[in-house]
Amino acid sequence: MEEKRSSSSIWRTAALLNVSLVAGMAGATLCATGAEAQEKKPTAREVVAAIQEHIGVPWMSKTVDTFKAGNPDTPVTGIAVTMMATLDVLQRAAANGQNMIITHEPTFFNHYDDKPEGMDENDAVWKEKRAFIEQHGLVIWRLHDHWHRRKPDGIQAGMTHALGWEKYQNPENQNLYTLPETTLEKLAADVAKQLDTPVMRVVGNPEMKVTKIALNPGYTGFVRETHELEMDNVEVLLVGETREWETVEYAADAVSEGKRKALIVIGHVPSEQAGMEECARWLKTFVKNVPVEFVPTKQPFWTLEQRMTHH
Repeated sequence: MEEKRSSSSIWRTAALLNVSLVAGMAGATLCATGAEAQEKKPTAREVVAAIQEHIGVPWMSKTVDTFKAGNPDTPVTGIAVTMMATLDVLQRAAANGQNMIITHEPTFFNHYDDKPEGMDENDAVWKEKRAFIEQHGLVIWRLHDHWHRRKPDGIQAGMTHALGWEKYQNPENQNLYTLPETTLEKLAADVAKQLDTPVMRVVGNPEMKVTKIALNPGYTGFVRETHELEMDNVEVLLVGETREWETVEYAADAVSEGKRKALIVIGHVPSEQAGMEECARWLKTFVKNVPVEFVPTKQPFWTLEQRMTHH
C-alpha cells in the first residue's frame, strides 16, 4: 500500500509540474504577444490618420497636405518634423533612423510638389534628391494648410512663443502685438537674437520709436501686407519673405512720405521654424509608440559681416 501511495504521489507531482510548465509557457507566449503588439510600429498612413483626428479643424479635400514621396504603408521608425525638407534635413533624419519626414514647406521646389516648372526630369539636383529619398526608404508628408488653419494658427503660436510675445498679442487679431516702446533698430536686433538668425533686412528709420507690430510668418502676399501696413495700429510689419518690387517698394515709399512705417524681412525659414517646433511638441501628445523629433532647417544664407567676424 505504501508503495502504491508513493507511486501515486509521484504521478500527482509530475502532473502538477506539467500543468505548471504548460501554464508558464502560455503566460510567456501571452507576454511575447503583448510585447510584439507594443513594438508594432504604425505606418505613415496611420500616423497621418491620427493627425487628421487630432488637428481640430475639418480636413479639406483640396489641400497640399499630402504624401510627397515614399510608400505611405511603410512602418515608421521615427518622425522628423521640419520647416522645410531640404536635402540636409533628409540626410540628418536618415542618419538618426527617422524614416518619416513631416515638412511644412515643399520638398520639390514648388507649392504643389509636382514637376518644377521648366525643369527637366534629369536635372542633376532634383534627380539626386529623389534618389536619396528612394535609397533610404523615406516617406515625406506635408503639413501646411491645416497647421495654419488651427485656432490658434500653429505657426503663429510657435513664433509668438519663441519671441516671448504671448502677453503682448491682440486677443482679437493674433497677428497684432503691442510691445513696450523700443526703437526699430532694437526691435530688429531682439527678433534676430530670439530667432537665432543674423540675416535680416529692415526698411525704415532705425531710431523710430515703435510699439505697434504685425507679424506675418512665411509669405502672405502684397494685398495682405500692404493692408496691414496701412492700418493705424501697425507701425512695423514683420514678414518672412516678400517681393522687393511690391511690398518693399511700398514700405520704402511710405518712409519717404514721412509716414511712421517700417518693414522687417526675417527670412522664410526663421519666420516659421518655431511654428514647426511647436508642431513636434503637439505630435508627442498623441503619437506615443514612435519617437518624434524636431529637425531644424538650416539658415540657407550667410552675410559678409559674419565671414569678416569669423576671420
